[in-house]
Amino acid sequence: MAIYSIRDLEKLTGIKAHTIRIWEQRYRLIAPARTDTNIRYYTDENLRHLFNIALLNRHGHKISHLAKMQPEEIAAKVAEIAENAGSQNAQIDALTLAMIDLDELKFDRIFSQYAWDHGFERTMLELVYPFLDKLNVLWLTNKVRPVHEKFISGLIRRKIMTAIDKEPFEPGNDAQTFVLFTPEGENQELTLMFMHYLLRSRQQKVVYLGAHISLSELGDACHTLRPNYVFTILQEPLARVSIQQYINQAAHASGVARLMLTGAQLFINPVQLPSNVTLLNGLPDTLHFFDELNLRHRGVRL
Repeated sequence: MAIYSIRDLEKLTGIKAHTIRIWEQRYRLIAPARTDTNIRYYTDENLRHLFNIALLNRHGHKISHLAKMQPEEIAAKVAEIAENAGSQNAQIDALTLAMIDLDELKFDRIFSQYAWDHGFERTMLELVYPFLDKLNVLWLTNKVRPVHEKFISGLIRRKIMTAIDKEPFEPGNDAQTFVLFTPEGENQELTLMFMHYLLRSRQQKVVYLGAHISLSELGDACHTLRPNYVFTILQEPLARVSIQQYINQAAHASGVARLMLTGAQLFINPVQLPSNVTLLNGLPDTLHFFDELNLRHRGVRL
């Protein structure tokens, strides 16, 4: 069982610690436990209940009214809002609860409804990525267990794979060829898979090498395919070489292709870019590049 301080609850729910204390003392909404030395702490059940209370409060329910409701009533109202409301924050909170509860059905209902209303790409950008940002906070506070991360990553991976398979594999004669990979030790495969979807949906040709690819393997692929572009992510620190050495070696392994790089390590460390390398500053910059490429592919003059 995970335990939380009041500051942890503040970070995870966005509710100020002062407000949480008022809700405790005035309305008895949350009952923290205490250690043998009388230090207050909160449990998963407290966190779940606080998420529910906050969600309903944002949807117009007064705290004084919520304090009189049974937990089952509160949970039922939250489920109704999560499935029907258009509030992005409500959906993100509901996904967080689905993760904590390891509830695949709840996750699927929320994801599928948002995708039905807005399409897959917007669901990833507006719902899943903000949710993953919240998951990062959970990791930083050491309050999420590996089982939660593996559970939710597996569900998102399946959604992306399904979306890729639904896109017709019919690149035109003038489509560009992309090779996608992540380096050894890099854990950004979900983002790489989403890049696969984005390119496929824009009628580009994608060769997906996958995760933990060595530079010798990349070189072999590029020698065979002679792609137009190679795309990878450098988010994690590299284990055996400097970031500059890796960029130089990856640029060489890419051959005639343009190497497109994104990720935090490229902006933490000053780097000199070989002539066939381009930096993309995060997801917005990457999307802009993909969209410009798609317009050129369709013959639209920029």
